[in-house]
Amino acid sequence: MDVFFLTVGAAMVLAMHAGFAFLEVGTVRKKNQVNALVRVITDFGFSTISYLFIGFYVAYGITFYAPVGDLEVMEGGTNGYKMVHFFFLLTFAAAIPAIISGGITERVRFWPNALATVLLVGLIYPFYEGMIWNGNYGFQDWLEASFGAPFHDFAGSVVVHAMGGFLALGAVITLGARLGRYTEDGRVNAILPSNIPFLALGSWVLCVGWFGFNVMSAGTADGASGLVAMNSLLAMVGGLLAALVVGENDPGFVHNGALAGLVAVCAGSDIMHPMGSLFVGVVAGALFVYGFELLQNKLKIDDVLGVIPLHGVCGAWGGVAAGIFGSTDLGGAGGVTFMAQLVGTLTGLTIAIAGGFLVYSIIKATLGIRLSEEDEHMGADLAVHQISANPEEDMSH
Repeated sequence: MDVFFLTVGAAMVLAMHAGFAFLEVGTVRKKNQVNALVRVITDFGFSTISYLFIGFYVAYGITFYAPVGDLEVMEGGTNGYKMVHFFFLLTFAAAIPAIISGGITERVRFWPNALATVLLVGLIYPFYEGMIWNGNYGFQDWLEASFGAPFHDFAGSVVVHAMGGFLALGAVITLGARLGRYTEDGRVNAILPSNIPFLALGSWVLCVGWFGFNVMSAGTADGASGLVAMNSLLAMVGGLLAALVVGENDPGFVHNGALAGLVAVCAGSDIMHPMGSLFVGVVAGALFVYGFELLQNKLKIDDVLGVIPLHGVCGAWGGVAAGIFGSTDLGGAGGVTFMAQLVGTLTGLTIAIAGGFLVYSIIKATLGIRLSEEDEHMGADLAVHQISANPEEDMSH
């Protein structure tokens, strides 16, 4: 039953990658749609290989170099439970390059970006993942001794989302803004999305898959909790309604606001009261809108899909919020402290920011990371894949 339970969860999170793809396809310009689709699915492929041979060992000290009979009962499991556990955790790890993709799209070179995926999923992400979810390096023991509780991140507000969002910060800044996004005299030129229905479809697919992401993080069928489902639902709704109001009916903000609420609730979804989760989602929806406008218009950081505020900032908020709304004083289940959550979150952010700048700066200095001006102007579809999103239609013009 546990193998079946986790297989369903892994399949639901795998489906979320279609959500990442269509959210990006709908947001980028038409000349970059094919490239977005190809990068998301091939990044999943590169992530699988990297996590299989390197990342899973870095995080959990486990390899699969054994006969099938041994793999079936690995780590005391039965029916190959540890293998489907790998599949489930891989879908989380592969979310890292999928998140980053939305920030660097429309101007990143294909193969250097694939190398970045291998390095991030093989080394940077599992380093922090192992610290939090496997107790590596004594970090959780130290937090408990120092602040009264280990860092609690049930489904990855910080381990997955804040890591992905703040890894993207280094990537986006290293690449620089898209051509024509900002003028020399300080003006901001709007670059409109190509397809709002595709953007909405991507959001809906992500929202549905997220219930596998969160509920199945219990790992076993017996451990599954209706509280996690309830909290995820309310945070999603809080996020989308807050973004609707703060974002003044903008469809991009609305559909991403739902995701902001889900990002923020991951960490404490198993311990927060439903009313607390609703509030956490509301704050996340507003944070996304304000964060997106701050980065794009004030700081002039060209994060195309807004992944830094969406996953980075809202993920960090979720990590800290678990220490507030997970407390028994606010109706939560307890077992958390604010300081442990704050320090654990800041540690993840530090690793992500340093890792993002390190990996993308080295690739930029050695291989080059950005498309040429000519290729960027033409669009990555024709420059990289030699075909557009609608080739038959284009041929008739």
